[in-house]
Amino acid sequence: MNIKKKAWLCAIIIAVVLIIDQVVKLWVKTHMQIGEEIPLIGDWCLLHFVENEGMAFGMKFGGSIGKLLLSLFRIVASAALMWFLVRLVRKNSRSLLLISLSLIFCGAVGNLIDSMFYGLIFNQSYYSVATPFPPEGGYAGFLYGRVVDMFYFPLIDTTWPEWMPFVGGNRFRFFNAIFNVADAAITIGVILLIIDQLFFAKEEKEENGEKEHKNEAKSADTPTVEAASNPSESHQE
Repeated sequence: MNIKKKAWLCAIIIAVVLIIDQVVKLWVKTHMQIGEEIPLIGDWCLLHFVENEGMAFGMKFGGSIGKLLLSLFRIVASAALMWFLVRLVRKNSRSLLLISLSLIFCGAVGNLIDSMFYGLIFNQSYYSVATPFPPEGGYAGFLYGRVVDMFYFPLIDTTWPEWMPFVGGNRFRFFNAIFNVADAAITIGVILLIIDQLFFAKEEKEENGEKEHKNEAKSADTPTVEAASNPSESHQE
């Protein structure tokens, strides 16, 4: 795959994931209240609307100051990742590496959009469905918006046996995190990046090493060939 095709591949991945992420979030935000739940498949695949002020999968980070720092970090990290991705495309790097970084980038940007603009655009989603561009203004300032999460897969929902120490009688639920499309893109991107580094990066490094070794060998043989092709000159000297 040439550089132009790889650039288009990255652009398409980023655009498609961002569009899907924002369409799902906007639908949830304008059709559901916080805490509302819609079954998709049985009782283990649900839309469950929550908002979080922190990182992926509902993790929080240090109150309002932490929220601002996290948003600023996302901006810097997204810009740095975009610069690095463009550089790798120009170097015609491995497709899997470009795909993984594209997914991580669009996931970071998807949640950054929530933080930047959702607080300005919407009012609160508690007790009623949010209204876009309300007359009284949004619920938060720039960079203080909350990230919309909705996918919930409680594959196992049971209770620990009473005889088990420490956790006996407590409820056990797996998978308990609630996430969005951007979170999923980041997770898949990280998994693909690990696969790339464990398997394909090593192979490429070994291939490049072999090529360098062959080039060095050819360079070392060149003077001998030239000397052999000009025996008269060496005899005259």
